[in-house]
Amino acid sequence: MMDRVLVLLRHGQSEWNLKNLFTGWRNPPLTQLGIDEARAAGLALRTSGIVFEKAFVSELTRAQDTYDIAMAAMGQSALQPTANIALNERSYGELSGLNKDEARAKWGEHQVNIWRRSYETPPPGGESLRDTVARTVPYYVQAILPCVLRGEATIVAAHGNSLRALAMVLDQLTPKTIPTMEIATGVPIVYRLGPDGLVISKEIMATELSQT
Repeated sequence: MMDRVLVLLRHGQSEWNLKNLFTGWRNPPLTQLGIDEARAAGLALRTSGIVFEKAFVSELTRAQDTYDIAMAAMGQSALQPTANIALNERSYGELSGLNKDEARAKWGEHQVNIWRRSYETPPPGGESLRDTVARTVPYYVQAILPCVLRGEATIVAAHGNSLRALAMVLDQLTPKTIPTMEIATGVPIVYRLGPDGLVISKEIMATELSQT
């Protein structure tokens, strides 16, 4: 029986995550915790015995660095990923670089929450989750899913919102249910798909850091 494995991995903590800043398409580096999270993700995946044949990353360095660290921990550094802008975090536009608490003080908690969690409403000059879905899901269907369906174990290292966009398809979420979904940094999510591309099983892997 063919094993169709897809792993989603959100990047480890970045310096702007730590500082509570809107990041979007900016490129802050990983913190030491983020580096440790990426390594722990790789070690957890190593124990699973998965050998990846295809890899995809965003064009942002925190996702690429997370991938490199995780794969080194797995002993699979030779696998070169395909980078594509479709997997980038959603753009926060004019909010990029702002402290989230300062944004709440300026625009109000309700408005900032709408920008962060609603499906359709983008922040000024930025993207909504719907906009992110519109670029991420077609790339998944055209480039990533065919690899998985051929039985090529595949990993995608990306971001909270681009991975939430993929989760809408995989977990069959709706615009009403997706706002409450969270994806932790540095914690691999392992999907196994059927020949129709539908999810047979899903495992949120425990890592050394996620258990502490």
